Amino acid sequence: MAAEVITTDDLREFKIELLEDLKRLLKEHSGQPTKKWLKSYEVRKLLGISPGTLQNLRVNGTLPFTKIGGVIYYDYADIQSMLQSNKFQNRLR
Repeated sequence: MAAEVITTDDLREFKIELLEDLKRLLKEHSGQPTKKWLKSYEVRKLLGISPGTLQNLRVNGTLPFTKIGGVIYYDYADIQSMLQSNKFQNRLR
């Protein structure tokens, strides 16, 4: 069995490549969940809202949802769309 020698230059190059890959992955996701469908507790945590507030968003049609069995799922794109459509810009005069 042949032994392969790893030099400090090899390790340095590996470190640089690894850091570049990690930066690329973080930039692609930019803190967003990687899942398309989120459960209620995940949405509450993401938005920092109570179960009652989430229920109100469902009931008044602000946030679309899908219910399968007893589990409610929310599309991450719908959450982003809801936030974008309710966005206000404060203009100072």
